[in-house]
Amino acid sequence: MPNITVLDDATINQIAAGEVIERPSAVVKELVENSIDAGATVITVEIKEGGISFIRITDNGSGIEESDMPYVFLRHSTSKIRTADDLLRIKSLGFRGEALSSIAAVSQIELVTKTAESFTGIRYLIDGGVEKGMEHIGCPSGTTFIIKNLFFNTPARRKFLKSAQTEAGYIQDFMERIAISHSEISFKFIMNGQNKLHTSGNNNQKDVIYHIYGRDITSHLVSVKAEGDSFSLSGFIAKPAISRGNRNYENYFINGRFVRNPIIYKAIEEAFKPYIMLHRYPFTALMLTIDSELIDVNVHPAKLEVRFKNGEELYSFLYKSLKNTLEGRDLITEIYLTKEEEKQKISQKLPEPFETKRRQEEGFGLIKEAIKETEIGRLKSYVDSAPSFVKENMDRDHTLLEESTYRKDVYEAARNVLDRRSAEEQVQAELPDTVGQPVQNVVPEAGNVSAGETDSVYEQMAFLSREAVTEHKIIGQLFNTYWIIEYGDKMFLIDQHAAHEKVLYERIVKKLREKEHFSQQLMPPIILSLNLREKEALIKNLDFLTQAGFEFEEFGGKEYAVRAVPGDLYNLVQYDVLIEIIDGLTEEGYNNTPEIILDKIASMSCKAAVKGSHKLSVEEARALIEQLLSLENPYNCPHGRPVIISMSKYEVERKFKRIV
Repeated sequence: MPNITVLDDATINQIAAGEVIERPSAVVKELVENSIDAGATVITVEIKEGGISFIRITDNGSGIEESDMPYVFLRHSTSKIRTADDLLRIKSLGFRGEALSSIAAVSQIELVTKTAESFTGIRYLIDGGVEKGMEHIGCPSGTTFIIKNLFFNTPARRKFLKSAQTEAGYIQDFMERIAISHSEISFKFIMNGQNKLHTSGNNNQKDVIYHIYGRDITSHLVSVKAEGDSFSLSGFIAKPAISRGNRNYENYFINGRFVRNPIIYKAIEEAFKPYIMLHRYPFTALMLTIDSELIDVNVHPAKLEVRFKNGEELYSFLYKSLKNTLEGRDLITEIYLTKEEEKQKISQKLPEPFETKRRQEEGFGLIKEAIKETEIGRLKSYVDSAPSFVKENMDRDHTLLEESTYRKDVYEAARNVLDRRSAEEQVQAELPDTVGQPVQNVVPEAGNVSAGETDSVYEQMAFLSREAVTEHKIIGQLFNTYWIIEYGDKMFLIDQHAAHEKVLYERIVKKLREKEHFSQQLMPPIILSLNLREKEALIKNLDFLTQAGFEFEEFGGKEYAVRAVPGDLYNLVQYDVLIEIIDGLTEEGYNNTPEIILDKIASMSCKAAVKGSHKLSVEEARALIEQLLSLENPYNCPHGRPVIISMSKYEVERKFKRIV
């Protein structure tokens, strides 16, 4: 009897399912992607018990022809490609023809489908890969998959699943990402009978981000748009004030497909490096469009990995696009009220309906006189920009009322009229009749000026200009570390150590880039003992280090003598610092460029900067501020910490309960 046997189809399908269908979220992913490929504009996903016992996915796509039904659950049967050459030009999300057969092998499936041309639909039942029946049925056009008892016939696989709540979390993560990448489709996600996600499908990516992440992130969004020879980029990034300790906020999509790729996340993080702290990661929602012939998505059955034909070109394009977007932006961190204070304000009791009507009639006339025509015009533009999905969800959390930008803008004009009115009542009274939506419907537009800034952006831009320096009113030094400056209706706090560090950093980098440096001889020289890898990295980058002002000389064996260093670094260079620079050259890996070497060298400016708890005179502080404000990016130190934060007069008065 031979030792080698040919496995039966059922066993083969269960083995294949282990690659494609790892957990319930993989089932949802494959079926939702099929719905998108079928041209659906509305997709509903419903799960119970984390998708382990029940998954239902309904779409209004093209449906499946009756003649195709015998092939739907066969391995490697697909409508997406015909030949191997098609793999070079993949435009659909699915193409391998493995998903449906793998799902059918480990679950009980009910498929209901109908094309627009058919008079009736088809109901097809399959249990563990075995057909149980097919019949004609009345149903709307589109396709519905019902998946029950996932892994019922493979208990070894089922026991490795996590809790139902955790598995549901994986599904929700996928639904949120697919909604961001396909804002033209209306997605609805129902978990155990509760709506968890519902997007409008109005093709506005910012609406989706607002719906998923809320106002805090949406108000910090900056639009990104760039075109290259082989790539195009669009979407949003958040200002550096929004970050977290892992990469969960990094959403990027290639041709509508969510992927994970080190080239992309390294480019993103390198662009944000001057703006955020170490081990913090930015928020992104980026759409990359790449010629399908330049990428290979046929790398892994889950299709989460891709390979690029020109990875270095993509890295450079993405890095420069994000860097250019961030440069020149107003990135001062503004301090707002805490959520607890906002909730406390909202909890005030609303007046009775007749009292609300009376105040509306009384207050509107007064406010019309108080608010200038330009203010009214701006209010109308805010309301006009309200996203449609919010208008469909009027019962959204009332905390949005107090957080709205309109509430903040209208305060100064109306404070004496409606000082103690609750947020909802005040908004309804102040809006003109032609503007019929309450303020909770307003989501500020993200353009060149990100949402939530409004008037303050002009004040901050003025504060950061040389012309405004003479108008700064320096109040004093706080804790011998922070300088308080009054300008306009804002209070600015500057961290003297971070500010001086940034000034030194920019000065050194500028001299190195423009080759304005001079070398300072070391007496005696510093002797470095290098291993083989460190020696190789030094030799590889020796020309650039020499141009930067360093002078290295072989000293015999594994040792090198450092005889000169850049003049600006003379007092900072020690043995450990030089070893740290060379270690950095060996660690960078993929994009070991002069830019990285510059960062390694210039980061030593921290050691030379004036320290916190060091008392400065007003003249020294003013000189430091003038130097700081002449920089391209004065907002963050080289380590990503904020240099300047601000707080408006409005927020200060709220803290002191002068505004209630």
